[in-house]
Amino acid sequence: MTQNNEMGWNFDNSYARLPELFFESTEPTPVRSPELVIFNKSLANSLGLDAQKLQREEGVEVLAGNQIPEAALPISQAYAGHQFGNFTMLGDGRAVLLGEQTTSSGERFDIQLKGSGRTPFSRGGDGRATLGPMLREYIISEAMHALRIPTNRSLSVVTTGEPVIRETELPGAVLTRVAASHLRIGTFEYVANWGTREELRILADYAIKRHFPDIEDNEDRYLSLFEELVKRQAELIVKWQLVGFIHGVMNTDNMTISGETIDYGPCAFMDEYDPATVFSSIDVQGRYAYQNQPAIGQWNLARFAETLLPLFHENQDHAVELAQEALAKFKELYHRHWLEGMREKLGIQNEEDQDESLIENLLNIMEDHRADFTNTFRALTLDKPEDTAMNGTLEFTEWYNQWQARLARQEKSKTSAYQLMKNSNPAVIPRNHRVEEALEAAVEKGDYSVMERLMDVLANPYAYSPEQEEYTKLPEPSNQPYRTFCGT
Repeated sequence: MTQNNEMGWNFDNSYARLPELFFESTEPTPVRSPELVIFNKSLANSLGLDAQKLQREEGVEVLAGNQIPEAALPISQAYAGHQFGNFTMLGDGRAVLLGEQTTSSGERFDIQLKGSGRTPFSRGGDGRATLGPMLREYIISEAMHALRIPTNRSLSVVTTGEPVIRETELPGAVLTRVAASHLRIGTFEYVANWGTREELRILADYAIKRHFPDIEDNEDRYLSLFEELVKRQAELIVKWQLVGFIHGVMNTDNMTISGETIDYGPCAFMDEYDPATVFSSIDVQGRYAYQNQPAIGQWNLARFAETLLPLFHENQDHAVELAQEALAKFKELYHRHWLEGMREKLGIQNEEDQDESLIENLLNIMEDHRADFTNTFRALTLDKPEDTAMNGTLEFTEWYNQWQARLARQEKSKTSAYQLMKNSNPAVIPRNHRVEEALEAAVEKGDYSVMERLMDVLANPYAYSPEQEEYTKLPEPSNQPYRTFCGT
């Protein structure tokens, strides 16, 4: 059933005009009694949607998948991916792309329903999602946006009034996800394996037109496409590292061509600084640990390059050379952006050769003393070294004096340095125990006030406001390491 566009929907369906290999037409499966439990008014407004109408019954019917807006053309996308290093066929197993919302300024955003029922790619699954993981994605994706990290965003979560069977019976939910697109490295892997060279070219041209229009007229535009993604992924992963974010499932199907963070299943933010930190319950080998994220990013880009080799050059050996040369730039780009970001976290506004040693020494001391990552930089930003776990130790005292001397050698004032730090070091992150607290209240008790308060605090992580003080506190000590789960 379709609805008119009085709510502000302005759909185009450019992806659905690609070859049939790339997708399957898929109608969302209606749900029994949808109820809107969280809604992103500011995002709705930025998309040109009528936030008030979307929150009414007819709007909730759309957000639940019970009704289809006019001009929408629901599909499920085909893609493959390397999951923990193993290649497999995948596709949208529990998500339906309604279409692409186009704004008055000409921007284009995918509107996707996650948890909307079975698709041709469900592989035996029920296509449904449970409430907890959908609320979790809403919290983390919006927190990432506030942290100025490229990410898909969340428009709403609707409960379905139907149970979903996992280990136990859980409440069902549908998340409305908004992204620059859902093109993935895995999309290219799929077409490279099961499509023709012409279909691969069509996909690459589509990605360029949608995300990199500046290179559209380049003679070597496919190599330029790869080079652009190398840049975006290097910048993205640096941003993760600078706030202690651990994605948890960096499979190639979760790495976007747009350079956005996507898939918030087993992700989390680090408390105490430990480069080997892993949160995902299924990552038993630590493949996607915090310290491994840059190398995995480069590994994923190598898989992307392999798909594009036929477009780089007719001579495969030369194509491989071009790919290797472009891929080799990742490490230098990553290192340069990381060093720049770490300098900013310490208020350093020019360059000296010993800066990297100063940074590494601090991180080593933090690791030795199990210091909290976010709160250490928060304390330094507030010039309260006494609030760190390392205070009073000889090595930290020596480091602090070296850092202060470093700041004194800058032309700009220390006031300017601390302001830079305040803009670079979040006072709050979505701490794991706070996220779990919010999810438990919502799922177990139907109480969304805990989540709403958390979202208010996370909306401006660089505010350093009194309201944020409570949310900077660490969880109670536990013998059990924190674990996250995929939610499928």
